[in-house]
Amino acid sequence: MDRAILHSDINSCYASVERLYRPELSDKPFAVCGSQERRHGIVLAKSDNAKRAGVKTGMTIWQAKQLCPELQIVEPHFDRYIKYADMVREIYGEYTDMCEPFGIDESWLDITNCLACPDPVKTANEIRERVRRETGLTVSIGVSWNKVMAKLGSDYKKPNAVTVIDREHFRELVWPLPASDMLMVGRSAQRELGRMGIRTIGELARTDSELLRARFGKSGLTLWRYANGMDSSRVRRLGEEEPPQSIGNSTTLPQDIENFKQARAVLLALADGVGSRLRRQKLMCRTVEIGVRGTDLRWKSHRMRLRHATDVTNELAACAAQLLRQCHEFPGPLHSIGIRALELVHADCDEQIDIFIDYVNLNRQRSIDAAMDKIRQKYGDNSICRASLLDESALWEGGKCSFYRPEYNSPIELS
Repeated sequence: MDRAILHSDINSCYASVERLYRPELSDKPFAVCGSQERRHGIVLAKSDNAKRAGVKTGMTIWQAKQLCPELQIVEPHFDRYIKYADMVREIYGEYTDMCEPFGIDESWLDITNCLACPDPVKTANEIRERVRRETGLTVSIGVSWNKVMAKLGSDYKKPNAVTVIDREHFRELVWPLPASDMLMVGRSAQRELGRMGIRTIGELARTDSELLRARFGKSGLTLWRYANGMDSSRVRRLGEEEPPQSIGNSTTLPQDIENFKQARAVLLALADGVGSRLRRQKLMCRTVEIGVRGTDLRWKSHRMRLRHATDVTNELAACAAQLLRQCHEFPGPLHSIGIRALELVHADCDEQIDIFIDYVNLNRQRSIDAAMDKIRQKYGDNSICRASLLDESALWEGGKCSFYRPEYNSPIELS
């Protein structure tokens, strides 16, 4: 028997929540945007009428205003978005404990064996009506037999709608859609598929799977399976987190990074955040990657594999600094910079002893990191920082030397 999977997406989450607090915005085009003073001035979310004017998520404010001169700019309030996302998720939890978040505003629900939900479509409509009545927000819900098709269903018709994609007729509904609509097809994958002459999900499904594997590796086979409706991945229960594939941290500072000394200080602060998250989840990494964006706003990245797995902040920062010297030459200001830990392994995994590693010093560094983690846990993330960062404190506002992401991995609304 096929599963009954729902994918529920809060329609224009950030913009919808702001509208609840500011009813006067109801009939006006507006966009939720980051701070221009801190150079985070991009569109995070937009109202429906702003969207119809051509405003897109990720645009700069000046680009958005060129398309929609009457556009109003609204400051983001992430605490509100998290509050309302939790309220909506509480409603989901009354139907099933198999509820897996996908970002702040989306969730999968598995109601296959729920006696209280014998009719998936009726249940989806009931959830949709309850969310609107109890929170003032609207959701679009996809109903299907797997997670990929359910997500396509929630994206198919918006706002405040339920779309069913069943096994018998999914080709007629899904295959004409652009390949970029499918899970795992980001901008780079879309460009590569376009070079291969693949523009729709149907063309992707009819492409030789071995050709896709030769071009994309294992992910090519995954794309082919998704396009053909093959997805057996399960919906995780409430509170059951998916093991992370990577842990990263990046920032755009209020002013450009002008020299290597400044860059090294920022990398250390970023590594502090990445290392703390690794230790909190009892993980280490075998590969470190950095990404930089120059004044031309184009990203480039570089990575290296480590001699041994690590979660030590100083080691992460040293590897990142070495990578920066390889991929960027000063003078040449940097607009943004980031670190990512890859090839994650459990902290208790066996490791081959290396006679060239100073384990006494390494254990001392781990003790320092652990002590700092405890202080931050008790007194706040910015209660302590490394003295070497104080010389460059003018780079960030308020003298805060650490960069930590919020509970949800990305503050940018993707819908």
